[in-house]
Amino acid sequence: MKQRTHQSLERGLRLVEAVAMNDAQTSLAEAARRTGLHRSTAHHLLQTLVSLGYLRQDADTRAYELAAKPFQITGRTWSPEQLAAIAQSSLAELTRRSGEGSSFSVYRDGAVTVVAKCEHDGPVRVVQDVGARRPLHCTAVAKAILPWLPAPELAGLLARMRFERHTPKTIVTRTAFEGALRRIRSTGYATDDEEHIEGIRCIAAPVFGHSGQVLGSLCTLGPKSRMTYEKLRKLRAPLGELARGMSERLGFNQ
Repeated sequence: MKQRTHQSLERGLRLVEAVAMNDAQTSLAEAARRTGLHRSTAHHLLQTLVSLGYLRQDADTRAYELAAKPFQITGRTWSPEQLAAIAQSSLAELTRRSGEGSSFSVYRDGAVTVVAKCEHDGPVRVVQDVGARRPLHCTAVAKAILPWLPAPELAGLLARMRFERHTPKTIVTRTAFEGALRRIRSTGYATDDEEHIEGIRCIAAPVFGHSGQVLGSLCTLGPKSRMTYEKLRKLRAPLGELARGMSERLGFNQ
């Protein structure tokens, strides 16, 4: 009995390692191949790990990814690649609801970078480049993150920030920008009303991790001819719902 318990523990840990080493989701077949386990044995152990909160099984793909518990135990956080994979289903749903392109950006060391995107099928769309850095003072994806940074970190960013003008609507003073951040924290979402690129509007909401730290933001954007002020208002609820859902997947409890 003791030997069987040790064997099950060893196999379970090998499966966790196999899933953790993969930036994307891991299928049952891939997990079994990587660990040398029979598919039925791997399936049973994977389901046990899901029930214990160490892994999560995607309802659509049936593949596996790390759940929040390993990060809560170790005090570590997800890599940008892992967050990009986790964000894909939320982005697909956001694009479906908005009829516009969507993206997920992460915050690391004073920079906000697009790590995942979902394009829509319309003839006119806004091109987004994965890996592109976004200006902190005039993009919704950055403004949706900054209000929830620790106060000393935010103060340091503001002290170093250059408020470069990109369009006539760009905020170019620290006083005005700090006022905007207070409003964003109060409402829970940020907009870019042609502040970065003329003719483009965007709305974004923050995504949080298990310890309450802000990790990034979900956004949807499009040309102002389609992204009207009325549409921006209507998108607040579904955007907030999807951002909260992704935060919950990352172990955040409000």
